[in-house]
Amino acid sequence: MQIDVQRTEYDSGKLERADLKASPFEQFAGWFEQACQSKVIEPNAMSLATAGADGRPSVRTVLLKSYDRRGFVFFTNFESRKARQLKENPNASLLFPWLALQRQVIISGRVERVSTAESLAYFITRPRGSQIGAWISQQSSTITSRKLLEMKWGEIQRKFSEGEVPLPSWWGGYRVVPRDIEFWQGRVNRLHDRFLYTAKEDGSWIIDRLAP
Repeated sequence: MQIDVQRTEYDSGKLERADLKASPFEQFAGWFEQACQSKVIEPNAMSLATAGADGRPSVRTVLLKSYDRRGFVFFTNFESRKARQLKENPNASLLFPWLALQRQVIISGRVERVSTAESLAYFITRPRGSQIGAWISQQSSTITSRKLLEMKWGEIQRKFSEGEVPLPSWWGGYRVVPRDIEFWQGRVNRLHDRFLYTAKEDGSWIIDRLAP
């Protein structure tokens, strides 16, 4: 298959300045709802790009678990590669690739840990299997085999066979507090509509149209 001849014409929609909400969070809420209604696979899946003190970037897919005017929240192991990089460089970028709608949302900003109370409030809503999974995986570390994970799974299952699974001290949430949010709508002839919200010190937002 020749990659260079692959073509998709983006003709499913448009985005005008008059369509935009004053707040990027309201704009995101509308697009997110449309992604859910359109049955986009994992609409809350987002690429998370980070870089440590060495400047070497890495990217992976995580799941958005909540958002409000404070920012966008995901959860992970505090000993993972992403967490180590965020400790060295608390800045990140998120990308929501809603390709079925020919749309993207790109968010950049500083990152902060959420409170333990907020992490616990989410943790207790997770399926029990996911709670146990947070206990057994030393995320991003090298392991010798899958069998080791399965042995640990059995061990933790037995340990917490009665009662609730507690929140691990090494697991919790991060909030990406946006400095800017871009809304991208594909258009014909690659003349895409792009609008960038940039935060001002007073809490308001500047909106600029970007060249495609």
